[in-house]
Amino acid sequence: MQRQRDDDYAQQEEAGGPMPISALESAGINAATVKKLQEAGYYTVESVAFATMKKLVEVKGISEVNAQKVQAAASKLIPMGFTTATEYNKLREDIVHISTGCKELDKILGGGMETGSITELYGEFRTGKTQMCHTLCVICQLPIEQGGGEGKAMYIDTEGTFRPERLTQISKRFGLNPDDVLDNVTYARAYNSEHQQQLLVQAGALLSESRYALIVVDSATALFRTDYTG
Repeated sequence: MQRQRDDDYAQQEEAGGPMPISALESAGINAATVKKLQEAGYYTVESVAFATMKKLVEVKGISEVNAQKVQAAASKLIPMGFTTATEYNKLREDIVHISTGCKELDKILGGGMETGSITELYGEFRTGKTQMCHTLCVICQLPIEQGGGEGKAMYIDTEGTFRPERLTQISKRFGLNPDDVLDNVTYARAYNSEHQQQLLVQAGALLSESRYALIVVDSATALFRTDYTG
């Protein structure tokens, strides 16, 4: 049973996705502690590994000693120390780029939108930013050899500009089944900055359950500008 679980975690790593928080049990953390972390919004090992000790101690039922054990266990599963430039270069070679659908723009971006990174689109009103996001939601579902990411898309809409009918139109351009494309896009509307942050916590849980190639937040700053004016 333990070997099977370890194999599952290895496959998860190879797929390029986050490691589910349950993997901490294989590193010596009991199920009760893992459950407390989940209830506090930690759904992946990465989220624990990157959290500060102060944040972990704030979790109800987690003492400072337990927090130290949790971080130690997470560091065993998630490499966070030094490595050689050669090894890091090998990791960079495996990074998938998602095509924008525009060859010239892909050239500028070095092959398309880089996965595992944050890419910000900015510009004047009605310059195609949201349309680009819709296009990427479709293309990311394509096979990697076709410029896709072989994964689902997640769309957090803060301005009410998401249009599923546009996804249907774009999917036909790429010869994809519109119904399948829509099923592979997870959507949520954010209504204020706090709600947006709550949705991002929920996103962590979804990322640990399925392979997502793209997360879109459109717009990332609109609600914060509204809530924190002055």
